[in-house]
Amino acid sequence: MRARLVVFPIKGKKWCFSRSVDPFAAQSPSGVTPTTVRGLWKKISSESKPINANAELLVDFISDKMNKAWVGLEKAPDGSIKNKIHGFGLKLLARVKPSEIFLKSISKEVTSVQVTYPPSLDPRLVRRRLRHIAMSGTILHKKYLVGSVTLLPLTSAFMVLPLPNIPFFWVLFRTYPHWRALQGSEKLLKLISNEANPDKPDSTDDADESKNSNTKPEQKSQSPTCILLPSEELYQLIREASEEGLDEATIIEICKSFDLNKNDVLKYRNLV
Repeated sequence: MRARLVVFPIKGKKWCFSRSVDPFAAQSPSGVTPTTVRGLWKKISSESKPINANAELLVDFISDKMNKAWVGLEKAPDGSIKNKIHGFGLKLLARVKPSEIFLKSISKEVTSVQVTYPPSLDPRLVRRRLRHIAMSGTILHKKYLVGSVTLLPLTSAFMVLPLPNIPFFWVLFRTYPHWRALQGSEKLLKLISNEANPDKPDSTDDADESKNSNTKPEQKSQSPTCILLPSEELYQLIREASEEGLDEATIIEICKSFDLNKNDVLKYRNLV
């Protein structure tokens, strides 16, 4: 599956990295992840899959249960404890960095990416910025993932209290996004290493290509997993940007034209 990534400057030196919404993502079969513990055990025991595949299935199962619990909190009556917990959770989620949302969108099903950017940007710079966000995401979310897993047994001690163990469920809730962002970072870094671009690559790319040509010449026939595609339409939308960055009306127009999530894009503009 090919994913379209849209990259453009949004405010000063701040760039926006976002993936176009896939209209067919919501139509994927829902029966892949079991809905019950019994179904999960049956699927794991009946299919001879490696340990990492079973672990991923378990993580998806837990994530599905937590998402359903979150929906239950959202539908709670106003003024109830569940409703207040949901409101507090929304405030915490509002602090999630947009780069994490972007990296989580690079799922395991993605086999190639098409990077759309304004032609006013150097394609080699676009590629470097993508590589930087992937490498920094790998380091950052690996650290957060280890920290979250470490805190799980500590926060579970609050189970003895009669109140809901909010710290435990919050740490558990954030563990999965960090794991997804880590997987997305590693996937993106792998995809952008095989780029199709008519421009002359930089010196590091030349060294990599010469090395690969000596070791595995047959790889040249493989299709590229990263295609840089300049967009004149995107350039026309952002060229009137002021020093304060793109205004909300322009961002909404970009989101409509390239199927982006408006709230995720606005987070980039509001970064301090």
